Amino acid sequence: MNSSIIRYILGHILKIEGIMLLFPCLIAVIYREQAGFCYLGVSFLCLVLGFLMTLKKPESFVFYLKEGCVATSLSWIVLSLFGCLPFYITGEIASFTDALFETVSGFTTTGSSILNDVEALSHTALFWRSFTHWIGGMGVLVFMLAIIPMSGGSHINLMRAESTGASVGKLVPKVRYTARILYVIYIGMSIVQFVLLLLGKMPVFDAITTTFGTAGTGGFGIKGDSIAGYSMYIQWVTTIFMLLFGVSFNTYYFILYRNFKKAFSSEEVKYYLLIMAAATVFIFFNILDTTAGIADALTQSSFQVVSIMTSTGFATVDFEQWSQACKTVLVTLMFIGACAGSTGGGIKVSRFVLMARTVVKELNSYIHPKSVKKIKVDKKPVEHEVVRSVNVYFITFFLVFTISLIIVSFDNYDFTTNFTAVTTTINNIGPGLNKVGPAQNFSFFSPVAKCVLMFDMIAGRLELFPLLILFHPAVWKDLLTQQRTGSKKK
Repeated sequence: MNSSIIRYILGHILKIEGIMLLFPCLIAVIYREQAGFCYLGVSFLCLVLGFLMTLKKPESFVFYLKEGCVATSLSWIVLSLFGCLPFYITGEIASFTDALFETVSGFTTTGSSILNDVEALSHTALFWRSFTHWIGGMGVLVFMLAIIPMSGGSHINLMRAESTGASVGKLVPKVRYTARILYVIYIGMSIVQFVLLLLGKMPVFDAITTTFGTAGTGGFGIKGDSIAGYSMYIQWVTTIFMLLFGVSFNTYYFILYRNFKKAFSSEEVKYYLLIMAAATVFIFFNILDTTAGIADALTQSSFQVVSIMTSTGFATVDFEQWSQACKTVLVTLMFIGACAGSTGGGIKVSRFVLMARTVVKELNSYIHPKSVKKIKVDKKPVEHEVVRSVNVYFITFFLVFTISLIIVSFDNYDFTTNFTAVTTTINNIGPGLNKVGPAQNFSFFSPVAKCVLMFDMIAGRLELFPLLILFHPAVWKDLLTQQRTGSKKK
């Protein structure tokens, strides 16, 4: 275990967070809020610790997937622990557990909140809260790979640990250039949405925070009614960009380089749009009689379907008031999620496609035992290792889900509340049903339940295994062995 590279990566993560914390300080200056001093203090702390941790370079920059997973998991934990300090120190969130919950929810782009009155927060806190979505959307380690020169050729292991989907590859030969391309697309799309929101006469501050929430598919709103109070134009702009950020960024790379054949041949994107369209039509006809007309029903159904499936979690209506059929569709979409390689959460469309084809192949083997057929996606055979990893992911996902649900149920709330609370956190959605519906929050849960839900948020964002590996005894045994060996050498 190369513990020195883990320490080095964590140091750079702290330095990046220190720099990011300077942005809310600027907001504090603009709005003349004293809370900015706390953010400045935490920023200084992060920069100093980060500098000390990166002062000594590792002897070897080569590391494997094990180190990549450990570094990634610890990075997200450290990021959240330091990121929550301004909320707690300023007193805007009185409980440290609640401050950590809100911050973890922000960085993991979940959007579940413990706040009863979000509008009571300062502009500085509202900005940082939404900015955590934008930072976590593409991934802080991907950002680090894009800007910090690192030798060793093992960087794909960091990208694999943080990126979403059944398999992760490079768009170009060098991982650093891949990371840069992803962030250029991410920033470019964010700017376009911001401009379009301004054209809809949305206030600048609102447009910035809404863009952060949309780009990261996070969903923290700065108003008590989320997006409901804005014009239909703004709601449609947000809907379209939520949909776009739920598409694999590989698609935009191919469009950027005019490889339209590859860009529009993705089966995952086709199924993603098909599922979304079918759910929208179903809900549209179910709520048509309860809305002001066709335009209103189409806006509400489209917005909520896209918001839930992309795991953004914005709301324009309290869908808790919808029929049981509509709510069942939304909960199903929570599990399906967006495309692999996007900023969206959920299990991912590609995994469901692979699982469905695995089932079909198994059924065919019963009918034709001697037949040998490969599972194909995008007309290419899928390696057995990928199929195996998808099967293991599903098993692990529902195992973690079940254990989390059992622990949360000790708070003795109704099954729907508990079930959707775990569903919405592990899939990084935001709102659930009943007591955790779009008009409610998560403040009533006990500290133990909140810790479980925070674990689910990080596990869901990192797709389980990078976080679960921290609980493997062999990892800590390797670290202790290396430390003892290093001490003897000294």
